Amino acid sequence: MAKPNFFSKVVAICDRFDELERQLADPETATDRSKMVKLGKERAELESLVTAYREWLDADRRAADARELARDPDPEMAAMAAEELTACEELQSGLEERMKLLLLPRDPLDEKNTILEIRAGTGGEEASLFAGELFRMYSRYAERNRWKVEILSLSESGAGGLKEVVALVTGNEVYSRLRYESGVHRVQRVPATEAAGRIHTSAATVAVLPEAEDIDVKIEDKDLRIDVMRAGGPGGQSVNTTDSAVRITHLPTQMVVICQDEKSQLKNKAKALKILKSRLLEAEREKQDAAIREERRSQVGSGDRSEKIRTYNFPQDRVTDHRIGFTRHNLQGVMDGELEDIVSSLRAFRQAELLQAGTES
Repeated sequence: MAKPNFFSKVVAICDRFDELERQLADPETATDRSKMVKLGKERAELESLVTAYREWLDADRRAADARELARDPDPEMAAMAAEELTACEELQSGLEERMKLLLLPRDPLDEKNTILEIRAGTGGEEASLFAGELFRMYSRYAERNRWKVEILSLSESGAGGLKEVVALVTGNEVYSRLRYESGVHRVQRVPATEAAGRIHTSAATVAVLPEAEDIDVKIEDKDLRIDVMRAGGPGGQSVNTTDSAVRITHLPTQMVVICQDEKSQLKNKAKALKILKSRLLEAEREKQDAAIREERRSQVGSGDRSEKIRTYNFPQDRVTDHRIGFTRHNLQGVMDGELEDIVSSLRAFRQAELLQAGTES
């Protein structure tokens, strides 16, 4: 099988991989820990592509042998060789598609931790209950991926739901997996308070922001107004007794963040700054991507908070993602954190879009 034109890039990456292995095996490299870590990380990033290419070469060698055997005068031997040739060519075709995906440029934000914000939308108390269930769903999904969830800010409703929750999710590839969850999530079901058994529609909004680091966002002290106040809420040892709540206003954008969950004013300030930086990073990213979104209006990557991206229909035991037409049943499993098939489908759809854009350019 002839090598596709993108293989020149693959060969260059394989050469780099071999060079990295030589450097990592050098005793002098072992004395420099920071260099070892840097080289090891680069090697790990290239390994999947190199492995796929080596599997392709192996399949290519077996395919060449099969072509030779296919000319054997023995019909049985020729038939077996033809089957082997078909299997090798199918394997090569699949490996080529995989290598194309691995060659796509990685978004530098994909490896970042994530600020997850969930807010009750239209639907009153039912919306706040749904917001609480969404937070539980993502927390369960985080457990499955061995991620850590730290609540930064939380506001409960009277019915036991959540008006708003902001959490930091840390772990491997968190933003890469959660980034397409941003948008309006709609629920259709009969509320517990509905005596007539009518189905109600409520909604909650989800925002997924990459955690901003100091090198990503620089905030001048002069651009901040910091106010302290008594914490409010349903009760607690520090509520309405100490000035521990912190409100930070970013003057250039008028963006406001309030944190009151900790007893310590300093801890609330640190959490509020973390949220503010991530929101500012996301705002800058949205600004830079606006022109691109207007041109291709990617269904998955738009990040438009006003879109109803997904519907959770309890009477029909069904969840539907409207952007890619994906539907699955076992809604309770989804609410228990079984999100991987939805997440994988969204990522695959996005990768296909990027491949198509690369083909057209």
